[in-house]
Order: sequence, then structure tokens, then C-alpha cells
Amino acid sequence: MRIAILTFDGYNELDSLIALGILNRTGLQVSIAAPTARVTSMNGVTIDATTGLAEACTADAVIIGSGVRTREVVEDAEIMTVLRGLDPERQLLGAQCSGTLVLAKLGLLSEVPACTDLTTKPWVIAAGVEVLNQPFFARGNVATAGGCLASTYLATWLISRLAGVEAAEKAMHYVAPVGEKEAYVARALRNVTPYLEPVRA
Repeated sequence: MRIAILTFDGYNELDSLIALGILNRTGLQVSIAAPTARVTSMNGVTIDATTGLAEACTADAVIIGSGVRTREVVEDAEIMTVLRGLDPERQLLGAQCSGTLVLAKLGLLSEVPACTDLTTKPWVIAAGVEVLNQPFFARGNVATAGGCLASTYLATWLISRLAGVEAAEKAMHYVAPVGEKEAYVARALRNVTPYLEPVRA
């Protein structure tokens, strides 16, 4: 199973890299996908992309990361043309914070409420999407998360869908703070399990 995390210039490290770290605990193949060979975060952290956007559109699951330049991304015709290859009929799609705006602009949140961060909320509403006051929501193969640390819920959902709930529990248990592991795992599952469907074959 291949997972791509879409990461653009101005990306939020917490949104892309927390999910990357958790997902890599499962043996799933995870890549950072970007429109350029390198991208620099909102805080100046430069990383190399391991795949391009077109290849990401063929992955089994895709997370659209957040960042301070997402409104520029959705106005970039070349990027958005490539991203029209995303398809919830054959992929799991997740969006973190302002990544939800990308899904909205691609028309993939039609009649589906979504989660996002407080800064992005008015832009997602303006795109015609109902924004929920909660950290995570999924319907079918599309999930959204709001708030940087809700990236743990997005990772838990993806692992649960691709490898099973037990694998998600183990991954979350590993990264959770010592002395609080059971509480962290329980919170993640409490937010995610109402939206789970069977593991993908």
C-alpha cells in the first residue's frame, strides 16, 4: 500500500511530518509528494520530495497537507489540473487543516461536511462546504481533520482503513507520551472509529 503526503512550499511541519512519522511505523510505503524537488516550510525547514504530484495521484491513499500558501496552491491551474487525478472511488483521501480547501476546490466535498483549522474555515465555507466544530470527520473514502495535532487522527484513520485497527493502536501507542499512552490511543480511536469502514483489500 502506498501513501502520499502532498506537501507544498509554506507547509506546516506538524501537519505533514507527524503523519509521516506515525504512518511509517506500520510498514506502509509513505512518500512526501510535491510539485518541486524541494519544498520549504512556513518555519524555514527544507525537505526533499520523494515523489511528484502525478505519481501521488496513483497512490492507495493521499493526505493533503496544510500550509500558509494553500490559497496560492488552489489558484495554481497547473497544480490543480494534476490533482484532478485524485479519485475517492479508488483512493483514500485525507486533508489536514487548509488541505481541506484543496479538496473543496476540487469538488470532492460536495454535500460532505468537513473539518479544518480556524484560519481556513471562512475560505472553506466560501467554497460551499459546511465546516464542523470537531477535529475529525470522514465519510466513505474522504476524511478531513482540523488543528495541527488532529493529524494523529488522520493517521489513525488511514492506518485503520489500510492495515486494521490493531495496527493503528500499535502505531499510536508507540508515539504517545509515556504514562499517557492508553489515554492517547483511546482518544484517537474515540474520534476515528465512528467513521471506519472495512479494511481495504
